Amino acid sequence: MATIAIAAPHPAGIEAARQMAAEGGGVVDAALAAAAALTVAYPHQCSIGGDLVALVRDGARGIVRAVVSAGAAAAAADPAPLRAAGDRMPAGGPHTVTVPGVVAGWAELARLGARLPLARALAPARALAEDGVAVSAGLARAIRNRLDVVRADPGLSALLLDKAGEPLPAGATLLQPALAATLAELSEDWRHFYTGPTARRLVAVLRARGSLLDMADFAAHRAENTTPLSTTRDGVTWWVAPPPSQGAALLAVLGRKSDPLTAARQAELSRDALLGDPRSGGIDIDGLLLREQRDTAALPSGPKPSGDTVAVTAVDDEGNAVTLIQSVFQSFGSGIAHPATGVVLHNRGSAFSLDPAHPGALRPGARPPHTLCPALATGPGRVVALGCQGGRAQAWILSQVADALLDAPDPEALLARPRWVIGSRDLNRPGPTLVLEPGVPDSDGLIAVADGLGLAVAEVPGPHDEAGHVQMARLRGGVLDAASDPRADGTAVVLTGAAP
Repeated sequence: MATIAIAAPHPAGIEAARQMAAEGGGVVDAALAAAAALTVAYPHQCSIGGDLVALVRDGARGIVRAVVSAGAAAAAADPAPLRAAGDRMPAGGPHTVTVPGVVAGWAELARLGARLPLARALAPARALAEDGVAVSAGLARAIRNRLDVVRADPGLSALLLDKAGEPLPAGATLLQPALAATLAELSEDWRHFYTGPTARRLVAVLRARGSLLDMADFAAHRAENTTPLSTTRDGVTWWVAPPPSQGAALLAVLGRKSDPLTAARQAELSRDALLGDPRSGGIDIDGLLLREQRDTAALPSGPKPSGDTVAVTAVDDEGNAVTLIQSVFQSFGSGIAHPATGVVLHNRGSAFSLDPAHPGALRPGARPPHTLCPALATGPGRVVALGCQGGRAQAWILSQVADALLDAPDPEALLARPRWVIGSRDLNRPGPTLVLEPGVPDSDGLIAVADGLGLAVAEVPGPHDEAGHVQMARLRGGVLDAASDPRADGTAVVLTGAAP
């Protein structure tokens, strides 16, 4: 009988996980069901039209693997017309859509450790799409904040506006019959998303809007099962996904002896200058980890788009663990929802650089630099799974809670503490800025450091989405617990399931 601690940013994810536990599913099944349900309940932050990065721990063998299912640009991608139109990638639209990786990522996670067929993990999400889910406060906020994008797209308008053309309010029922039909199709064979009818429908709508993606690009996608990056301090090993994930930035901050804000700023500058796709060229890992200093001012810097994600974390009583993040990047991604499939398509390609000298430059078949940054910690008597919503700020958000969560007696209270983040356009700020929630410890000291780093300072009036939505699950001294950030709509539970 498996006992599973799990956290997710929406109750629908937890309910889906509960169903898997009741059917004898393990930690991977619970995480997959939660992730699938979130694509229905949280279409502003994740979708089967987005990407996925995850870490999986096999408790019996103590092995951690990274699953990087980040989609690539078209093999026919040509940056020249985009360069002619401006100095950076567009924020949305068809040219920002890369091959979505979520579905292949789910399949690889299932292969690594699921006890139940993938179709079972998709069943709660399918029912949620058919029967409807209440619009959460977070989704209602996102519709209002991006109302111009919603109204400009027929698919998003049909999904998110009422008959009078007004935004669905919190508590309204969100029905997604087209998405339910797509999930039913993928339950028969997930490969339909890449080589079957779902792929054909998505490619048709994308090419009609000017995208260069074709069926061969979709068919070529594979979820990468690879070795994570790691570092060990004080007997605890921290694990993150390798590039094109920004996981190295988290290890860089955790490993620095300088003050946390200076470390974060150094890691941010290095990431912006050095992160790209190792499949498309060499990546300077030592520079990303701040093991060696680089003159980042002399290097081209990548774009700074904003991002939205969801994290699911789960750990069981045998030390098996999953931390996954899936995303459409900006709220509602590219601003394109395909009415016939119900798929909201991400805008992950907006993170490409148009500078050919940048390691994250748009190239045929390249994957863009990725903000998704799940993390695991393992040590004597401890397994901690961490992840957060927070776009490019994920590394600094997690760094403020990571060490404390190894032993915090009240993890929920820890996640509720005020935090700070740094960023610029990704935080809707005109330039590099330190953003402080009220009551951040030693805020005066942080402000003084920010002045020395050339960062503007902005204070928000209360807990804010920009400070991230952290999800945590852990096994500590044989005891399971989990916590969900109060900035989100989510919850955390410990589930006792049926015998497998």
